[in-house]
Amino acid sequence: MSHPHPELGPPPALPKGGVRVVALGGLGEVGRNMTVIEYDGRLLIVDCGVLFPEDHPGVDLILPDFEYIADRLNDIDGIVLTHGHEDHIGAVPYLLRMKRDIPLIGSTLTLALIEAKLKEHRIKPYTMSVKEGQREKIGPFDCEFIAVNHSIPDALAVFIRTPGGTLLCTGDFKMDQLPLDGRITDLRAFARVGEEGVDLFLTDSTNAEVPGFTTPERDITPAIERVFETADRRIIVACFSSHVHRVQQVLDAAELYDRKVAMVGRSMVRNMGIATDLGYLRVPDGVLVDLKKLDDLRDDQIVLICTGSQGEPMAALSRMANRDHKIDVGEGDTVLMASSLIPGNENAVYRVMNGLMRLGAKVVHKGNALVHVSGHASAGELLYCYNIVKPKNVMPIHGEWRHLVANADLAVQTGVPRKNVVLAEDGVVVDLVNGKAAITGSVPCGYIYVDGSLVGATDEELLKDRRILRDEGFVTIIVVRDAATGKIAAGPEIQTRGFAEDEQVFERVLPKLEEALEEARAKGIRDSHQLQQVIRRTVGGFVGSKLRRRPMIIPIVIDA
Repeated sequence: MSHPHPELGPPPALPKGGVRVVALGGLGEVGRNMTVIEYDGRLLIVDCGVLFPEDHPGVDLILPDFEYIADRLNDIDGIVLTHGHEDHIGAVPYLLRMKRDIPLIGSTLTLALIEAKLKEHRIKPYTMSVKEGQREKIGPFDCEFIAVNHSIPDALAVFIRTPGGTLLCTGDFKMDQLPLDGRITDLRAFARVGEEGVDLFLTDSTNAEVPGFTTPERDITPAIERVFETADRRIIVACFSSHVHRVQQVLDAAELYDRKVAMVGRSMVRNMGIATDLGYLRVPDGVLVDLKKLDDLRDDQIVLICTGSQGEPMAALSRMANRDHKIDVGEGDTVLMASSLIPGNENAVYRVMNGLMRLGAKVVHKGNALVHVSGHASAGELLYCYNIVKPKNVMPIHGEWRHLVANADLAVQTGVPRKNVVLAEDGVVVDLVNGKAAITGSVPCGYIYVDGSLVGATDEELLKDRRILRDEGFVTIIVVRDAATGKIAAGPEIQTRGFAEDEQVFERVLPKLEEALEEARAKGIRDSHQLQQVIRRTVGGFVGSKLRRRPMIIPIVIDA
């Protein structure tokens, strides 16, 4: 998929005084968030995240498509990072490989997390730390940063003033009125910029389908403490490696119930170390211990905090469920899944849960206890925001198509004219001209795959081959022919992999194959590639009709 909107042509030149908005990720999907804003030939990027693969065999990460900005890297005045989640910062190293001195602008914690990630890529970035209430001129973009509450500390919305119009980008946010860190979404600032005038409101859509208000973080503390109170042996907590608030609640419960906590997983240890050093995480004295010292403790004194709440195959929890980890989960252990399901991860998560329960563990999750709340604003909160901000135009962002549509409907309910609500997907160009936002074209915007050490080399054709190999198996046919006469000198020999049927089944196709090859020789077909096609058609037809399979067929013609 290199151009998802062929019905839209390339956009015209941006009119003088206009503002152009192009999402290179995050629209029609949960992840890969990246928005490019243009004014007067200069570019400002808001977020640069990754999408985690679903049915993409061998792929580690999916990046935004940088083609749109590849030849305009010198026009980029900065990358504003709204918060430190992977789906908003994870692709920054890959963009900075193209130009290392693009400034990164974000809060203290956000920059610390991305700097640690960039260190692994051997990139030392140019950064500007900002905080709520601060205004900075970034090229022609006058940016004001506004505190918002999310499932990671130090999240920011950004209000962007340009001579061609104003934009308010919420990033991911919710309106928790009793946050654990006391830092609420600054609705007074939202109202103030609303009074000034918001020409385009780009707002988080993830929970737009959920009625009412998102449950406050502190409401789950009793459920976490109940787990500690009733657990007989070890407690294993799985959550995002960036969820500082959840880790804080677990540390506090461990202190209350006299348990020791060990962090499991490189990203968990790294991120919580950063959060502790910067003062975002308070570690009670004597609670945190090294993983190596767990042998000195009784099982009922141990708490493990690990990654893997989304069923990631290489994360600690998945490996425990598969008995592929040094920590053996067993009878009497309690596993606390302290996160909600990201759409698309359901089967992987259920597979891990089933594996843990098969080993005898008790699994506590959002489905049977209030052990996690979302980090995104539900419909009631979004309605409040629309009524406070009173935007002239709305562009729902961050979500699958159903989330974007639900968010658009909320905007209309609050009085935003339907014609002023822009529903766009990745690659669609939205121009704000004279106070009116409209779709004006599209640009190439496909998936860029990180496959081991390769970036961008993997394409849909290769992934299709991998899926066939995984799901259908493969058949190899070797034929040796006389180079002088073209007659078959040896074979055909058939070898198969991934079939439940015995290879003798394929002997039934040999007479048809020999007949087809002789017929091809009689017609004067001597080209190896054409003969391979004859073999592929003959064997493919047999396997499809007799075995109802569509395997990968690899014909090999050897001249002797």
